[in-house]
Amino acid sequence: MIEVTDLSRRYGNVTAVDKVSFHIGRGEIVGLLGHNGAGKSTIMKMLTGFLEPNAGEIRIAGEELQTHRRQAQTRIGYLPENCPLYLEMSVVDFLDYSAALRGLDEKERPDAIRRAIFQTGLEPKAMDPIATLSRGYRQRTGVAQALLHSPEILILDEPTNGLDPGQIEHMRNLIRELGHNTTVIVSTHILQEVEATCDRVLILRQGKLALDARLDELTRGNFLQLRSDASAKEARGKLGALPGVAGVEFQNESDGISTFRLEARQDATRTAAEVAEAVVNAGWRLYSLHREERSLEKIFHEITAKEVTVDAA
Repeated sequence: MIEVTDLSRRYGNVTAVDKVSFHIGRGEIVGLLGHNGAGKSTIMKMLTGFLEPNAGEIRIAGEELQTHRRQAQTRIGYLPENCPLYLEMSVVDFLDYSAALRGLDEKERPDAIRRAIFQTGLEPKAMDPIATLSRGYRQRTGVAQALLHSPEILILDEPTNGLDPGQIEHMRNLIRELGHNTTVIVSTHILQEVEATCDRVLILRQGKLALDARLDELTRGNFLQLRSDASAKEARGKLGALPGVAGVEFQNESDGISTFRLEARQDATRTAAEVAEAVVNAGWRLYSLHREERSLEKIFHEITAKEVTVDAA
């Protein structure tokens, strides 16, 4: 659905995006992460056609964005981080105006507006002036305008900004529901939002793509946690010699039970069976053995730890 090849953008002497490439298929929900200045907003603006790249190519549904800009934009719904709203308008009037700008036929607009209001939970505020809305309801209005034309691609910059916990859960459910048929890109500073909604994550560092991975594979890791009564010396000697084990790290000991962290050379599940058999054959007690789960927060900080922040996004 979206193909990006060697995308670059400079602001004067500052390179905001540097030769970034990725492909996003239909129905994927992808989190776009990075510190301030990593290039997230710049990439989103280029994907929507609001900003020209200095180099590289963007293809939307197989068509080059620069030569088919208007056609591509009809496929895209966009919520910028600070969505511009006309405060003197009511929610309904603003959505009607947005639908007209989108080119929706006058006969189609009422159904499109009703659908967007229902999807974003705006029913209680539909007739209210936007100036009277809380920050959370203003954010919902911004999302509603992005949904009016039932886009094939939805790009959301900080979609839960200003929402209360109940509204955040509603937004998560909406994103997951839309992801069944819509390609969704979510940029946020809240890592829990990515973990709760996304299938895949792209992490930017200083304008470059530092990571592109599925969340389930990324957080699962390739390490095992073992608790046994083996001594550190015994475990390092016997378990370290196993073909599937790349390393054995002693972590702590309590009440005669030692905890070890084992690095698997290839598939951690197969290595776990190999380790369990070795522990039993050695006559040690096996208290627990499981694959180590890594949080997205830990992975993100590992990747961005050495970053020097540049205000380019």
